[in-house]
Amino acid sequence: MYQYVIKRLIDFIVVFFVLIIIWPVLLLVTLWLHFANKGAGAFFLQERPGRHGKIFKVIKFKTMTDERDAEGNLLPDDKRLTKVGKFVRSTSIDELPQLINVLKGDMSFIGPRPLLPQYLLLYNKEQARRHEVRPGITGWAQVNGRNAISWVRKFELDVWYVDHCSFLLDLKIFVLTIKKVFVREGISSDTSVTMEPFTGNN
Repeated sequence: MYQYVIKRLIDFIVVFFVLIIIWPVLLLVTLWLHFANKGAGAFFLQERPGRHGKIFKVIKFKTMTDERDAEGNLLPDDKRLTKVGKFVRSTSIDELPQLINVLKGDMSFIGPRPLLPQYLLLYNKEQARRHEVRPGITGWAQVNGRNAISWVRKFELDVWYVDHCSFLLDLKIFVLTIKKVFVREGISSDTSVTMEPFTGNN
């Protein structure tokens, strides 16, 4: 009952009022990133699998430039990440546009993070269970390491959340998320600005 009805109602009400409150921040960050990205825009859309693997387009702030090397290949993440983008990412402000996805019903405020569509074929049966619920802006894996833990551990935490989803657990994740935003824990892995790609369980 909570997971499929009450949770959605809470998501809609909370996000609606949050957007009303933070729209000046969203506008300021949008302008800031637009200039930092040299006019390349402040937003980008990416396809992500939602509940039951249904594909939707997630909205994110653009924190990296599209700079390429002489052969036309994108430069490494750390070379393309702007100073403004680094701040936006480290404070998790880059996730705020996804509130619109929550309002639309593509996502929930709390749930397993939406990952790349190509990962769908790489999950084992247990890992694929992370798609039994709507993906979230923050989740159990994010407050237990985020990008600083392995993919396998992240998926274990996602599935644990699916099995134990409740109002009290969501409230706990929300409080821990606020705490980690201020402490800025687990933003990056040791080897990259973002997580290394998931290549399967072999």
